[in-house]
Amino acid sequence: MSITIRPFQLESRSDIAAVTQIYAYHVTNGSGSFEYDPPSEGEMRERFLALIEKSYPILLAVEDGAVIGYAYAGPHKTRKGYDGTVEDSVYVSPQALRKGVGRQLLTALISSAQSAGYQQMMAVIGDSENLASIGLHRELGFTLIGTAKGIGFKFGRYLDVVYMQKSLQE
Repeated sequence: MSITIRPFQLESRSDIAAVTQIYAYHVTNGSGSFEYDPPSEGEMRERFLALIEKSYPILLAVEDGAVIGYAYAGPHKTRKGYDGTVEDSVYVSPQALRKGVGRQLLTALISSAQSAGYQQMMAVIGDSENLASIGLHRELGFTLIGTAKGIGFKFGRYLDVVYMQKSLQE
């Protein structure tokens, strides 16, 4: 599997279509996001525009010209005092799961956030049973800082949120 990591391009209809489709799969089938209804391409475009306007990194994993995953850093909290901290999000297409795509994306995202001068990166992982995401973050140097029990509801059950943190400027 030869994968290229490149920046997301807001002007590219195919980029926004691909990330919308990937995210829709995870909203519909997974517990990593607590959204119930997949957002439209227009909504995703607005979300990504807000990230771009604040210069947050957004990366795509591409194989044979097709987008197979994406990752971005966004605000952890909106108050000014949190400006040095970002929160990561990583989503991989179903056919590319468990093939190292998430690792490549998160590694590149960490590097981008470090280069941009951010101090800390937070992982806010939906569902404490999301062992793949928890393990990936642990392997890339994130430390478990806590678990909020049963604070999200999806698929007929209450789900935990796992909080992990990585210092970016050691």
